[in-house]
Amino acid sequence: MFNDIGPLELVTLIVLAVLVFGPDKLPKVIQDVTRTIRKIREFSESAKADIRGELGPEFKDFEFEDLNPKTFIRKQLDNDELGLKEIRNGFDLKKEMAEVTDAVHSRDTDTAASGSSSSSPSLPSSGGGRVDMTKKPEEPGKDDRPPFDADAT
Repeated sequence: MFNDIGPLELVTLIVLAVLVFGPDKLPKVIQDVTRTIRKIREFSESAKADIRGELGPEFKDFEFEDLNPKTFIRKQLDNDELGLKEIRNGFDLKKEMAEVTDAVHSRDTDTAASGSSSSSPSLPSSGGGRVDMTKKPEEPGKDDRPPFDADAT
């Protein structure tokens, strides 16, 4: 229940409780809190038993923790009736990406080896079929402006 409270936080809570309730009333407050928590647990257990009794014998193995979506999905993945593990193991993203990069690199080396640097006549290239990204693109002339439609704006 309190798995995420560290020792420093626990000491801080104890000091605050002593300051707020005082050393005289603190034992009584702790007893009241533990009694209340115990009653809440008893109430929830009796409610769970009533629900299980009302559902009938076909839901005898029903667990309320299965209503949590994370638990439900984890249980279904472990069950593996759908063959999801086989699908997950059959799809290797790293392998697929490596094959794609190998194909791209081999295509680049093939074009460089064949000596054809005419991959695209309008793109500036630095040789070897690669685009030179350090060169600035040619600026269009003043006459090459796109048409302006005053009615469209």
